[in-house]
Order: sequence, then structure tokens, then C-alpha cells
Amino acid sequence: MEHREHVLLQATHGSNRHIDSEHYGAIGQGRKIYIQAALHADETPGMLVATRLRQHLVAMEKAGRLKAEIVLVAVANPAGLSQYIMGAANGRFELGSGRNYNRNFPVHHQQIAQKVEGTLGQDINRNRDVIRVAWHECLQAWEPVDEYTSLQRTLMLLAHDAEVVLDLHCSREAAMHLYTGEEVWSEVEPLSRYLGAQVSLLANDSQAYSFDEALCLLWTNLQKRFADQFPIPNGSVAVTIEHRGQRDVCFEVAEQDAVAIIDYLTYRGAIEGSPSPLPPLLNPATPLSGSEQFIAPSAGILVHRVPVGSRVQIGQALFDIVDPSSGETTTLSSHTAGVLYMRREIRYVKPGDPLGRVSGVVPIRTGKLLSA
Repeated sequence: MEHREHVLLQATHGSNRHIDSEHYGAIGQGRKIYIQAALHADETPGMLVATRLRQHLVAMEKAGRLKAEIVLVAVANPAGLSQYIMGAANGRFELGSGRNYNRNFPVHHQQIAQKVEGTLGQDINRNRDVIRVAWHECLQAWEPVDEYTSLQRTLMLLAHDAEVVLDLHCSREAAMHLYTGEEVWSEVEPLSRYLGAQVSLLANDSQAYSFDEALCLLWTNLQKRFADQFPIPNGSVAVTIEHRGQRDVCFEVAEQDAVAIIDYLTYRGAIEGSPSPLPPLLNPATPLSGSEQFIAPSAGILVHRVPVGSRVQIGQALFDIVDPSSGETTTLSSHTAGVLYMRREIRYVKPGDPLGRVSGVVPIRTGKLLSA
């Protein structure tokens, strides 16, 4: 294993932060896998999964089983990890600006297209390599203006040339689910099976430019740009894995998820050996635009009617909001048949507060599909 330290742009005097990356296996020899945890720094389950992955990778490296470079970043956001308000962790947003740490990653497709247009050919693998070199040059030329953009640039430099990128997150209260691009779903489906994902949500461009989306979207945009001229691969199979809810932190579940990821990488040939047999796909993938989002219409005590991971039907009651002054109850029911895959942990709500989401097969939403 090779350890590397990546220093971030200093935020204030006396605060020097860095990101640690661990590089296992065939370092710099071609194939690369990138795994990071806790870009939303208060989402702890992924960090525990990373610790279990580390144990497996150390053993497999000693046994000579790693056929690709596997990069592990167990703490992707040291800046967010330091943020507390009255004892409560807040690592989703940069508190100084309100920016979400997993939004608005850059997609340099126009700059890269201009760089590579004269050098692309009919060899799809060579085109992939040419694009990755140009992307690296663009990222190197990008001058971060603050710690936030310095963190973005560092993570993109670590991940942009990886064939598989796994971004480990969690929700507030949730079933196991994942987000990925429509174009790469066929390559992600085995991962969904191994993880036992209840929901797999697909979108090429949700307009949020999250880490995984920015990595996939660059290749999708270049495919469109050069559709009639040059073959362009899906150069990054990038996935956001939501490891259930924030309180789902235990060794047994973390080990289960780590083994699922190891099985997937073995299935892809990045690790030598025989993976476990592919489990069944629990539910077909659905468009992110088909998810119904529930919003509180009034203030009151929130009572959940069904557990996360439940399959619900149209008309089924999901949430009650009880007015503590009058006792009047407002019930919200689903307009969608699907899976209640996440809900918020709050138990007293105000008008406009998000309550949860149900997956659906029919697109019903447009515009920015991921909320802040």
C-alpha cells in the first residue's frame, strides 16, 4: 500500500487540512478503481465500510490478488468533518457559504472536446486514454479559489481516470439504495444485486452535478458531441451508494457491504478469484425523475405510517402530521406505486419540510431532481 497526502487550500490561519489516499495493488499500471467515503461528512456508515474494505485490501494485496490499482479515501471531507453546531455534526453543507459539498462538481466537456478533437480516432480504447489525459490537464489548470473548490479539485484528480468510482453515502433514515447514470446501468446492475439495493435510481443529468454524476456526465456529453465521428466509451462507471440511514452503523452491516463491494470488483476482474454467485435484483431500476417527493403542508408532529424499504401502493397512507394544539391530523398518501426508500429523521415538521421519497417507474419530475 502506498499512502499519499493531498494538502487543501488553507481556509484560515492555523487550519491546515489534507486528504489521505491509500493506493493498493497494481499502482499506475493501467486499471484503476476509486472508492471514497463521507463526502457528506456527517454520513458515517460509509466510513465504517471503508475501514472494513481496508482490511480486505491489505490481505488481498499480500496475496497478490489485486489486478488493478484500488484507491481508498476513507475520509473524503475533513473540512465538513470539523463542523459542529451546538454539539450536532453538520457535514453536508459548508457552513460559511451554505454550499452542498456534493453539488456543482465541474464537467469540463467543452474544454476537453476542443483539446482532443484533432487527436481522436477509431480506436475506442485509445480515445479513452486521450480524453483522460486532457481531463487531467484541465483539472491541473483549474485554480481553486477556496478550501471548498480545493477539495473538489483534489477528489476529481484522484477519481477522473478510474474505470469504477464508488462514492459511499447514506441518507437520514433509508433502505439501501444507489444512484447512477442511465448509460452505465448495465455495468452497475451487478453491484446493485450484491449490495441488496432496494432501489436503483437512474439519471444522466439531474442538474445537481454531484460527484458521481459529473464523472459520468462528461463521457455522456462527449459521446453526444462526437457521435458521428469517433467512438467514445463510458470511461467512468460512477455510483453513489446510500448505505441506509445515518444511525445504521455496526460492524456486521459494514462488513456485509464491504464484502458486496469486493464481490463486485472480483466480478469485474479487478480482483483475482471467483465472486459469490449473483443474487437476484430486488427491484428493477427506476428513473430518478419518477420518484415522488413528499413535502409537509403544515406544521405538526410527524408520525411515519410505514417503515423504510416498504413497497407501497397508490393511495396508501405514508405520513400523518398531528397539530399538537388541536389534535387535527393531516394524512399524506402516495400517488406512486414503488418503494419508500428514504425519509427524514425529523419528528416535528414545518410547512415545506421534506418528509420522504417513493420510487416510481413513470417520470413525474423535471428540472433539478436532487434537492439540496
